[in-house]
Amino acid sequence: MGKLGWYVARARMMGLGEIAWRIATAARGAGRALVSPARSVPAEPAESGRDLAFEGFRSAVGRPVVLDAARAAMIARELPDQVDEVVRSADAVLDGTFAFFGQDPVRFPDLIDWNVDPRTGRRWPHKPAARINHRTYGDPKWIWELNRLQHLPWLAQAWLFTGENRYADAALDQLDSWLDQNPTGRGIAWRGGFEAGLRAMSVAIAIQGLRHAPAMTAGRYRRIVTMLAESAEMCWTDRSRFSSANNHVLGELAGTAAVAILHPELPGARRWERNALAALEREADRQILPDGAGAEQSSSYLIFSAQLLLVPAALVRLRGDRPLPAIDAAVRRSAGFLAGLTAGGDPLPRYGDEDGGFALRLHPEPVATVGRHLALVDAAPDDLAARWLTVPTADSRPAPPAANAGDWYAPHGGVVVLRGPGRRITMDVGPLGYLSLAAHGHADALAVTVAAAGHDVVGDPGTGSYYAEPSWRRAFRGTRTHATVAVDDLDQSVSGGPFLWTRHARTTVRAVDLERGIVEAEHDGYRRLDDPVRHLRYLVAGPDRDWALVLDLLDGRGRHRFRTSWPLHPALDVDDRQDVQVVLRAGVPVLHVASTSTAPGRPYRVRGGADGLGWWSERFESRTPAWLIGTVVEDARCPVAIATVLSIPNDRMQKLEGLSIAWDRSGGAEVTWTNGSTQPVVRVDPSTPGAVSCDLLVRT
Repeated sequence: MGKLGWYVARARMMGLGEIAWRIATAARGAGRALVSPARSVPAEPAESGRDLAFEGFRSAVGRPVVLDAARAAMIARELPDQVDEVVRSADAVLDGTFAFFGQDPVRFPDLIDWNVDPRTGRRWPHKPAARINHRTYGDPKWIWELNRLQHLPWLAQAWLFTGENRYADAALDQLDSWLDQNPTGRGIAWRGGFEAGLRAMSVAIAIQGLRHAPAMTAGRYRRIVTMLAESAEMCWTDRSRFSSANNHVLGELAGTAAVAILHPELPGARRWERNALAALEREADRQILPDGAGAEQSSSYLIFSAQLLLVPAALVRLRGDRPLPAIDAAVRRSAGFLAGLTAGGDPLPRYGDEDGGFALRLHPEPVATVGRHLALVDAAPDDLAARWLTVPTADSRPAPPAANAGDWYAPHGGVVVLRGPGRRITMDVGPLGYLSLAAHGHADALAVTVAAAGHDVVGDPGTGSYYAEPSWRRAFRGTRTHATVAVDDLDQSVSGGPFLWTRHARTTVRAVDLERGIVEAEHDGYRRLDDPVRHLRYLVAGPDRDWALVLDLLDGRGRHRFRTSWPLHPALDVDDRQDVQVVLRAGVPVLHVASTSTAPGRPYRVRGGADGLGWWSERFESRTPAWLIGTVVEDARCPVAIATVLSIPNDRMQKLEGLSIAWDRSGGAEVTWTNGSTQPVVRVDPSTPGAVSCDLLVRT
């Protein structure tokens, strides 16, 4: 899609109010970029007033303290290994070495050029940020990550932990060079309030840790805080709204609040704090759903969004003020949702986009992880970030988040979790994504994942790319790569660009019976076709069963191509044994997969295919060949039923065989097979939601 086509598609997803707001924002941004603010901060004209403000900053009067020497000494004694990790990361920064998204590090020669991507050599233009089209010029993700300056808190901590001035000097020298090269409103670093907000949060916390460093002068303080004030004003004035108000508005509001709370000497601080915290409390209830799921339909962005809420709330608590109840409740319920997904050591099931990004990097883990996040929310005493952001009192540790265990259903987020002997199965019955863009959602309605013995077996293959590889972006968020059914190899939803869906497949949950392990849901994504198709999926996975039946009923008009997909983790191999595909880890069977259909079909498997199939993205902007298996039914007239049995073998001798299916529109469908010593018989009646029976016949 060309540039004009994208703008047309984007405008279609906006109302008149949003269009008017965007025109006004663009005009305001262009004007600000042409005449960069240069007001003195703080506002007192007299030198004595500015000196007083600097002394208030150094003595931390009227503000919370995150990074300080006394706490650093305690942390160094009690968490020496984590302290060593931070110092090693700070040493890498001194060497000019940076790593983002869990990728291999890149080293800058000598002085950092903040507008050059050292991986590609591409220089981003030094012009008003509003005039830089980051969608067509190149891949901005790496250069944005660098310019968030999230490594500065490492340098500040290293100085506090070691007392070596080289860390403080490096942090302040880098800030000097960044300010020289990136005047407010110019360059890719200022392309949007979201980047300014994340950067402001890290810089404000880092310089507080450096407030007593010999190199922190009044002149440096004024220059840095001027940039922070301009960032806060930009974040609030140009905050994301309407169809763009996803996690970006959280970053903008969190940055505004952090600057205001940590620098109350600024003229606008009181207004910024009041407005930003009130808006964050409203957004907390919008973006963290009542069941704890993230509105963006992404497990990774749920962690990110929760941390954007957590940091300002922690600053308020550290200041000794009343907690922010809406924000605290949202963070706690999201933690309960994540803890429920990963109970018993299960891996976090991926869905939607993920880039492993951070709201604030206090610990140098390469990508954000659910374990570190839950430790932070739980104020775990053995977690470095939690120690910095928690009120240092003996009774300050909150109660653990209420986690769901066993089988459970999140109706707002649309996730069903069914656990059984040695396995966890999930089914996605939620919406495509958040707001009209659904920017970070994937076309994966009704997708099923399987984890066994604490490892992913069938899962979401990941994100692949955002900007760098458009073809991989399309493939990894498309329907064919997910564990659901593609009709005519089309996506369930219609894409209008890499972060835009112009038509959303809508899911309807017909029945969820946790006690019997039954899920029944459908989506309307393929009803848009000239010959419409209805996709109704049943998942039957009783709590005492080592197998799951996935039954897909595809009803409608005309002839179509149907493809089921089961993306496997790259550590797994596949062996065809007659009618069963045996999935192995290190030569040991971990899953048996058998399929049959009411129309002629064929099993397929692909690994590292040229069309985007058979790949796994463990980390952002990375790809590894991985088996994708499934069934293809070619040019079949509706209705068609496809049954897939996923069996976790108890022993090497267990066999899955004799799978058969019969479907009569008026009488329902029946699926039967042999699984070891039993013969399951599952019957469904699509005319009645929840009408599912399962009999187990014992073989003699």
